This record gives sequence, structure tokens and C-alpha cells, in this order.
Amino acid sequence: MIVSNALVVLRREGCVAWLILNRPDGLNALDIPTANAFHDACAELAADAGVRAVVLRGEGRTFGVGGDLAALRQDPVGTAMALIEPMHKAVRHLAAMNAPVIASLHGSVAGGSLSLAMACDLAIAADTARFNLAYVNVAANCDVSGSWNLPRLVGLRNAMAIALLGDTFDAAEALRLGLINRVVPASTLQEETDALARRLADGPTLAIGRMKRLLRQALDNDLDTQLDLERDNFRASAATEDFAEAMDAFFARRAPHFKGR
Repeated sequence: MIVSNALVVLRREGCVAWLILNRPDGLNALDIPTANAFHDACAELAADAGVRAVVLRGEGRTFGVGGDLAALRQDPVGTAMALIEPMHKAVRHLAAMNAPVIASLHGSVAGGSLSLAMACDLAIAADTARFNLAYVNVAANCDVSGSWNLPRLVGLRNAMAIALLGDTFDAAEALRLGLINRVVPASTLQEETDALARRLADGPTLAIGRMKRLLRQALDNDLDTQLDLERDNFRASAATEDFAEAMDAFFARRAPHFKGR
């Protein structure tokens, strides 16, 4: 186990890294020390080519309730800026790394914590999880990339309803809207998350990284730009060891063994 900070724990299990928000007594609310620790952990992961899948989860009975309102009440502007800067840097690290990032969600997933979950590449949730974007309820707007990801995941009209009404909804509704990929019984969330992470960690990591970046760029590019990016990225993928292994495995009628390079 690598402990980056008591507030955020990094645990490695082979090629899978578990990134754990560790303020259970505070429902994993994001205060300034936690935001800084989270950024440091994400920077460490981004620099480690041996990590081939990342799981983000919260310790205790909830994934996270967003920003620490007690701290924000004391110094609204100063605290907001001190939280946003490291969290936004962290989101950039998660988006740029080749390793796919999975949000494993339980309990409350609210405010900035929901924005953080949406910034992950995939999301799996316990059937007992509850979601609320919540910003409007405290007279604020999204941060942590929430306004960028939400309409891309659920469409503009649904995004408006989620953001402007500030209602709480369950995991089944989150799945219907497209906020998450899968709902599982709360008792099997850890097992199902681990299986998904290991499946991804066994995949062609460089190709996965290129694929996730292409998909994130697609809605901002015209067709010609995207075609050029696909061509350039396919050329790079075709030169990897994993591509050669995939070709050999296909013609030998066996499962490929990818090494992430």
C-alpha cells in the first residue's frame, strides 16, 4: 500500500490502482487538504506507466457529498479557489492518462463528488446509491468539470433538469439517464468493481488511452479533424507491441496477452 496522505489513499494491486477518498467521518467532503492530497495522488498515478486501470471510491458509508460547506461558509471565495485549483488539475491528470478510470459509487454522490465521478471514464454504482448535483441548492454553479461532462453524458435537456432542479435520484434513474454504466447490489459492488478493473488492466493500455481521448475530443471536432486524429492514432497503435500480439493471437486462434506497450 502507498499512502499519499491520510486523506487520500493509493493502493496498488498489480496493475490496478485504488484511489480512495478517506474522510469517512466527514462523508468524504472535499476540503482544501483533501483536494491537495487528491491532486498529488492523481499526479503520482499519471506518472506511473505501470498503472493500467484506476478505481476511484470513497471510504465509509458514502462516496462523497461534494465540497466542505463548513469551510466554504467561513471563507466562500478563498476556499472555493483553493479547492478548485487542485481538483481541476487532478481532473486533467485523470483525462490524460492512458489507464481507464472507474468510479465505484455508493451512498451519497453529490455536488463536486458527482462532478468528479462524471470525470471518470466508467462508473459502476451500488443499487442503494443516491445522486444529486446539488450546486443550485447552495446557489453555486458546477466545478470539477461537471458542466462539461453532464450534457455529454445525458444530453442537454436532461442536464438542465439535473443541474437546475437539484433533485435527488436513485441509481436506477442515474443508469437510465446515462450517468453511470452499471448498477449492482451494494453487497457486490467491491467484487464487481474489482472484476471490471482487472478486465481493463489486462487490455491494450495504450490503445485504450488513445480511444478515451478520441471519444472525449469527438464532440468538439468537425469530421475532418476527427478523421485525421483517428488516422494518426491508429498509426501509433499499429506500431505497438500490443497490436502485434493481437494480430498473432487472432491468427493463432488464441486469447491475446497484452502488456500495455
